[in-house]
Amino acid sequence: MQIPAFLCRQTDLIRAAANSNKIVNIKKGQFLAPWDVSGILGKVEDATEAWITERGTSFGYNNLVVDFNGLQYMLQKFDRHYPIVFDATHSVQQPGGKGNESTGKSKWVPGLLRAASALGIENFFLEVHDKPEAAPSDGDNMLKLSDFRKVVEDIVYHSRNS
Repeated sequence: MQIPAFLCRQTDLIRAAANSNKIVNIKKGQFLAPWDVSGILGKVEDATEAWITERGTSFGYNNLVVDFNGLQYMLQKFDRHYPIVFDATHSVQQPGGKGNESTGKSKWVPGLLRAASALGIENFFLEVHDKPEAAPSDGDNMLKLSDFRKVVEDIVYHSRNS
């Protein structure tokens, strides 16, 4: 059961999910510091299993940034009990109106995945589509299905060689 980033601090929702006997994947809000995750995790102690998914941090307007210092902190602080997941495709979103730019930079996804893998992240969330330009949402930040195998092979290679 996935808790969206904007709902990651909703106590009743998180506790209900934790009591569902399902795995709970909580997307860390773009507005939260890595150490604020402890407040969320205090609400899922009864969960069968719970994950925290990093999906970028707000940096000004229309920009998400991956904070690798924050990922390292969460790995060291929480990963023993709660797996840390890296959502590379949502991390390259540029939320807001399209204006003159796309709302995502899918070309950055492979590099971010390799960096997260080298850091020690072992769990990944990726949106993949055979035709991202035709996807109903998030197409600008999705991986093409035809590129997926190579991207996964790169993650495995970098995790073994770091």
